[in-house]
Amino acid sequence: MSKHRSSKTHHRKIAVAAVALAAVGVPSAAMAAQQGHVARRAAASSAPTASTASSAPTASSAQKQVVDLVNSERGKAGCQPLTVNEKLTKAAQDHSEDMAAHNNMSHTGSDGSSPGDRIERAGYSWSTYGENVAQGYRTPKSVMDGWMSSPGHKANILNCDFKEIGVGFAQSGNYWTQDFGAAR
Repeated sequence: MSKHRSSKTHHRKIAVAAVALAAVGVPSAAMAAQQGHVARRAAASSAPTASTASSAPTASSAQKQVVDLVNSERGKAGCQPLTVNEKLTKAAQDHSEDMAAHNNMSHTGSDGSSPGDRIERAGYSWSTYGENVAQGYRTPKSVMDGWMSSPGHKANILNCDFKEIGVGFAQSGNYWTQDFGAAR
């Protein structure tokens, strides 16, 4: 059973949200009661970095920059770098596009899907996963600054149990998704 804690903060139409889920496949009912499945949500914001249309990153360059920034932060914390996984990238990109199409930043997809549902739908068999989403940030650096300023997002980025990442970016509305995972 999942436990949810929610809080929402919106400043200057900039928002971020994080969710992480503990590993499934718990060997006993007693351990399941002890460990449970925990989903965390957090929200925070920081002012976006101003950018002009000519300096706006393309989706692929923005995604690569976010991965590089994530791995830089993980290195400072003693975690191994994440490798890009095509299936996580598909799940993240599809979710960013879905949020943009519906003008709604959420961990719940327009079809009612959860992050785990979308990751599995993309073909990724996970033992643990996490998701960060954001809206309104114009650059990879600004969205990473926002995520690193929030305890929930930072925890996902610096979770050494995660081994792979996928990043999605929908330029219309600047919707961002990070999907983290460790495969079964």
